[in-house]
Amino acid sequence: MSPPDSAYAVRGGPDTLWARGGPLLTTLDVELTERCDNRCVHCCINLPRQDRRARARELTTARLLAVLEEAAGLGALAVRFTGGEPLLRPDFAEIYVHARELGMRVVLFTNARGITEATASLLADIPPREPVEVTVYGMRRESYEAVTRAPGSYAQFRRGVDLLRAHAVPLVVKGTLLPETLAELDEFERWAAAISADGGQAGYVHYLDLRHRRDSPAADRRIATLRLTPEASLGVLAREGHLAAKLRADWLPQVAAPTDLLFTCGIGHRPCLDAYGVLQPCLSLRHPGATYDLAAGSLRDALGTVFPRLRSLRATGPDYLRRCARCFLAGVCEQCPAKSWAEHGTLDTPVDYLCEVTQAKARVIGWLAPGELPWEVVDWKERIA
Repeated sequence: MSPPDSAYAVRGGPDTLWARGGPLLTTLDVELTERCDNRCVHCCINLPRQDRRARARELTTARLLAVLEEAAGLGALAVRFTGGEPLLRPDFAEIYVHARELGMRVVLFTNARGITEATASLLADIPPREPVEVTVYGMRRESYEAVTRAPGSYAQFRRGVDLLRAHAVPLVVKGTLLPETLAELDEFERWAAAISADGGQAGYVHYLDLRHRRDSPAADRRIATLRLTPEASLGVLAREGHLAAKLRADWLPQVAAPTDLLFTCGIGHRPCLDAYGVLQPCLSLRHPGATYDLAAGSLRDALGTVFPRLRSLRATGPDYLRRCARCFLAGVCEQCPAKSWAEHGTLDTPVDYLCEVTQAKARVIGWLAPGELPWEVVDWKERIA
């Protein structure tokens, strides 16, 4: 019999490391595996589920449990398990229960194919305290499996969702904007509204990342062909109306004076442990000069000494200094060192696709005139006032 949920409580105590009035770590992302049972056409990380070399390199159960314990001691109150597909780990239940015993809320990113009766029962008996996040690749078998390239995956995904709902496990669903899914947006949103724990607000991945590890030029070329044009992306955003007002409301709090600082995002405050024991300052940044091998140190050292140094790095790339470092839209652009690394292998090369998307949005708001370049605008404060 499982312990009562009250046994999995928020904890804290004298072992918590505090810095600047708060815990050094509040949330840890953990990639339990890079392997996945899908072969999605757009994926930026997945390896085959049968990849024996990857499986042999993955952290052991004991090591993962130890890292969770260290994270809890540093103040972490939440952990996000992702991948790949985290449910491919045969020890997932043990890892999950340990995180909850430490008092952590758990966010689970999954495609739901691996949700079994036992997994759904576990999540019901010991609630994660955050909705399970299920990524959806289509509303019909044909569209879904055109994306996943995994025969039978659609039926397994639907069964997994049904099991979560049958056990009253809160979930939210999110989609990815792809050629195969655009025609199904209305249907997807109606379905999301009927089953989601957040009131039915469907989330989307709009702008596809290239491979974070820069391990497949062929996959990168394929992903680039699947990206929505800026106009198509705006069309999706405009479906509910009032696009200019919504963009303005979202952007105003984020606009900041241009700077040549590379990281303006609080880098390192939400680190990610990859499947092999390397700590990244965020989920996406794989640049070897910005990562930290936990086998040679500790979370405390990475968070207290190594990652803070990144926050003072400044751009040196000529194009970045000419454009991004002078652009009043930099604070609202998806451009960041992680995107630059995936696209170009540097931390400070502009990503033209993201720049074009941001400029298109700025023209909808009226902050840019047709043909105008945002890094040449000098009266930007007046424009946004």
